[in-house]
Amino acid sequence: MKFADPKNDLAFKKIFGDENHKNILISFLNSVLDFKDEKTIIDVELANPYQVPRIPELKETILDIKATNKNKDTFIVEMQKKDLGDFTKRSLYYTSKAYVAQLPKGQNYTVLKKVYFIGILNFNIFDNKSFISRHLIINQETNKQDISDFEFSFIELPKFDKALKDLETILDKWIYFLKNASDLTIVPKEYKNIPEFQDAFDIATQNSWDSKELDVYDYIALKEFDELNALKTAETKGLEKGIKKGLEQGLEQGLEQGLEQGLQKGLEQGFEEGKYKEKLEIVRNSINQGLDDSTISMITGLDIKTIKDLRDE
Repeated sequence: MKFADPKNDLAFKKIFGDENHKNILISFLNSVLDFKDEKTIIDVELANPYQVPRIPELKETILDIKATNKNKDTFIVEMQKKDLGDFTKRSLYYTSKAYVAQLPKGQNYTVLKKVYFIGILNFNIFDNKSFISRHLIINQETNKQDISDFEFSFIELPKFDKALKDLETILDKWIYFLKNASDLTIVPKEYKNIPEFQDAFDIATQNSWDSKELDVYDYIALKEFDELNALKTAETKGLEKGIKKGLEQGLEQGLEQGLEQGLQKGLEQGFEEGKYKEKLEIVRNSINQGLDDSTISMITGLDIKTIKDLRDE
């Protein structure tokens, strides 16, 4: 049995954006947001349900899913495989756009409802050790959430390292599914008898996909592979260019330092030689004046042997 990679744009939207299997999205949202009791989502309305995109228009396919619960709150779910930079700003943009879109012209601000953003990332962007982090607008002094209409949850898949046997919660099972489903060949026993997971694995089973879906899925996977290779090539070329430039600068700097050090050393040696010659001249004058070797040695700092050699010249 071959399961699609849920991180693939088409597969993700096919699994979580299916009008006929809303239970999958509801289970996922409740587990990520830890909704219980009165907050539990019991139904959703998909703003952009799954449709097979035409390949030429694939670039216009936005991988986010908006849903509303009984309180008419809005939920945005986005799967991002590649770190394109500024993902936090992207999440703020989508959230604020969804928030503003709720307000028809002439309506009062009281109609605005809370917006939840859930970002599933195949890379790390935060310093926290946990694979999931929640971000709220908090009053710095009171530590209260006075402004509660925006809430962000980020799931960093590389930080999730649990094995099948270690899965404890529904959230654990969803994150493991997202990260590892494409490596499985059967539905693990840990997922048996849970309807939403059985449905998710059934949808991810590529044997049931039509040829158009398979073509788009493969196209997306190939496109991601090409983009990754292009990035690696650019990084390699950049590294090579950096090394070359570094060597050139290092050589230039080394030559400058060598000349500077050589000049300094030459000056020092020249100074020492000059001082030595000056001492020799003092020895000769002292000999001519009839001073003894011990006295001359004390005056110049030269050893007796050197003085005697000069005396014998």
